[in-house]
Amino acid sequence: MGASIYIRLSHRVQLGANDQVRLKEIAQIIAPEDILPELMYTEIYTIKPSDGQLVIIDAMTVIDKLMQKWPHSDLQMVGPSQTIVYASVAKKPGSIILFLFVWFLLFMGAALTIMNFHEDVSMREVHIKLYEIVTGEKTDYPLIFQIPYSIGLGAGMVLFFNHLFKKRFNEEPSPLEVEMFNYQQDLDQYAIINENKTNRQCNGYRP
Repeated sequence: MGASIYIRLSHRVQLGANDQVRLKEIAQIIAPEDILPELMYTEIYTIKPSDGQLVIIDAMTVIDKLMQKWPHSDLQMVGPSQTIVYASVAKKPGSIILFLFVWFLLFMGAALTIMNFHEDVSMREVHIKLYEIVTGEKTDYPLIFQIPYSIGLGAGMVLFFNHLFKKRFNEEPSPLEVEMFNYQQDLDQYAIINENKTNRQCNGYRP
């Protein structure tokens, strides 16, 4: 029995296009000191332009590469059985005109949504009634309620999303970050399942 090697694949990593994927970049490794440096720099895969921006590296690929060099080693894989490699490409500078156009659309959409909601629940009539109850007078413009309410609405949204520009108020993830995380998890799961189906078809497997 050879040396014991323990490998835990990362769930997701990001590398440059046309990069060589080395084991240390996609996994945590525990191995004897005499083989650890060579093990860490073992080339597992080379990202090609035809791969696009997403490559799935399976544990079986890693095992095959390592067994060629260390055939008598005791290789133990723990954790995820695939690593998703995102190949980053050079980004083009953003367009200010496009940014302003998207910002305007989002601003107007959010404003109309809030106004339509308030109209549906008759918020103006509620403020008028509250003003009449508190002061005993009736007015069509209860600004003493409407102004603090408007300020509180904006402040509440800032606190809800836990961000003011780049400033974070606490370490808790915002609801938007949680939804983005769940969305990314679903994308990763889809990519893994789709890759497994493709590999089975290429190998002539039929369920």
